Amino acid sequence: MSTKKAIKSEKDTKSDSTYSNEQDIKQSYCSLPQVREREFDPRVNPNRARLILRNEKKWVNGTILDYYFFDQPTDGERVFFTDGTSEWRTWTTNDAEKDVVRQAFDIWKNLGIGLEFKEVNSRDEAEIRIGFMRGDGAWSYIGTDVLLAGRDERTMNFGWDLTRQAGEIDTAVHEIGHTLGFPHEHQNPNAGIVWDEEAVYAALAAPPNRWDRDTTYRNIIKKIEPDAVQGSDWDSNSIMHYPFEAGLIIEPEQYRNGLDPAPGLSDRDKTWVKTFYPPLSDNDYTELKPFKSVSLAIEPGQQRNFTIKPDATRYYNFSTFGVSDTVMVLFEDVDGELRYRTADDDSGEDYNSSFRVKLFKDRKYVLRIRLYYSDRAGETAVMMW
Repeated sequence: MSTKKAIKSEKDTKSDSTYSNEQDIKQSYCSLPQVREREFDPRVNPNRARLILRNEKKWVNGTILDYYFFDQPTDGERVFFTDGTSEWRTWTTNDAEKDVVRQAFDIWKNLGIGLEFKEVNSRDEAEIRIGFMRGDGAWSYIGTDVLLAGRDERTMNFGWDLTRQAGEIDTAVHEIGHTLGFPHEHQNPNAGIVWDEEAVYAALAAPPNRWDRDTTYRNIIKKIEPDAVQGSDWDSNSIMHYPFEAGLIIEPEQYRNGLDPAPGLSDRDKTWVKTFYPPLSDNDYTELKPFKSVSLAIEPGQQRNFTIKPDATRYYNFSTFGVSDTVMVLFEDVDGELRYRTADDDSGEDYNSSFRVKLFKDRKYVLRIRLYYSDRAGETAVMMW
């Protein structure tokens, strides 16, 4: 069975054998951190809510995602065992393991997507903070949920040695896929998977996962929102798909003897990531000038990018107009690198994205707006004044 998928073991074992045995790793899975699901006002119509859910955890295209590897002796966690003893487990690792993760970032970037990835030496600068705590499996928050974690907390973890075999690169690619905003593909409601649910619960309750029924339900059996997955079809070879041993799947019949996704990114993975993060060029930018309203003229899920060159140092107001849901993010160009300044997300609310911010003459800024939903196509606009 493929090793492309990761583990999240319980922290009540004192022996390293739980995460050092290769056979264990092959039968172990990634358990996503539990985040409270969004609840909409009853007045928000289902189609609007569906489009918001499809896009809300994606980054605005063109974002530079800074990542950091925990590197201090104090970075770690004390694990308490059932016999009353405890053990310190570090979040740090060696350069060889870090290189595997660096290569995984390159695999995504080399597809030509519009996002950038940059390694930084300070956790205070990083959206993505990576630990290597043994026995805690491999996991990541999904998309912008990484921003919910404190600056001293991990947003991603790898629970065993990523240098043990070449195929472990897929573990890192999988977890970065979560950070880009992609959920587990085996929970795609279009898959038509019929589980032998009691067999699944029993298999995941056993070592090395030791999951309770709720964890198994959330990470395997529960279907996710249809518009959060890769289009209308199921991709059984997606990097975001678990492998499954024989006896867990009843339907489709051909997977009763097990399902083992092909290694690496699938063709659908490569296409799907570019629907949210297409490559950007100078032609994708429009200059936004004061007191001139500009129609967005885009479909839900698409994005407009604007350059701003203030002719005076003062406070400026920015706002979208129209019955719509958008996220609007402002960056400042600092020595050729875009730095986040401010943002507003009006999705599911009865107001438009807006903010007031001081801009400086002769500096350059970039405004990015991703549209979730529009009540009337082509009538959403943006203006600064």
